[in-house]
Amino acid sequence: MEVIWFAVFTVLLAGYFALEGFDLGVGLLLPVLGRTRANRDRMVAAMAPYVLANEVWLVAVAGTMFGVYPLLEGKVLFGLYPLVVAMLLCWVLRDAGLWFRRRLDGSAWRGLWDAAIAFGSLGLSVGWGMALYAAATGFESSPVHPLGLLLGMVVTLLFAFHGWTFLAWRTPGVFGATRPGWVLMVSGLVAALPALGVLAGAMPYLLDHSAPAATLNVLSVMVLPVAPIMLGAQVWVWRTFRPGKDAFRLPSFF
Repeated sequence: MEVIWFAVFTVLLAGYFALEGFDLGVGLLLPVLGRTRANRDRMVAAMAPYVLANEVWLVAVAGTMFGVYPLLEGKVLFGLYPLVVAMLLCWVLRDAGLWFRRRLDGSAWRGLWDAAIAFGSLGLSVGWGMALYAAATGFESSPVHPLGLLLGMVVTLLFAFHGWTFLAWRTPGVFGATRPGWVLMVSGLVAALPALGVLAGAMPYLLDHSAPAATLNVLSVMVLPVAPIMLGAQVWVWRTFRPGKDAFRLPSFF
């Protein structure tokens, strides 16, 4: 059972990096590719339908980690408290930018919230790299370390590349490139490599510090039947908003 839940946790974390990675990547690229207001609108419209569905994976990751690996709760929330708070603030700032940028039509208003999207995406991307570095050291080292910052920049670059690939798939030719779906899948795997590498190294520790078997059995009964619903909703989103399906129209909630 410990191995099964480790596999579930790995899929969820890798899935979050692969899916939310292109959302953050598009946000990172707003100042680069979004030189005009029309291009920024296109970029946000391209990724907006996927944001809420992708963020569900983070909720699933957090719930699984605290349920299956309860000893990590204190290390993550207290050992990385400043970083966790900073990442939460960046998350709120990024999502606020998505929600508020079209509430008024002025250029200054949209520019403010577009900057919030880019800054929040940058903070989250760098923060994830720093958190992975801390996890790789067993939370014994501060994430504010040259290697932690370096890993943060690596994750940021991978997310930016993934975001560019997503735009080339979702809006073919608009931003200078066209990519098929399988290339997007490959870039998603590449974006998830840092998380997969850390989990591979931490596998013995996680298996030894899993929750008791009785707890894992209860979690299996409560959680695993819901997994097909989450996956089905994700498939529905991707089929509904695939290329050619109103790629430049923002959903009503953005």
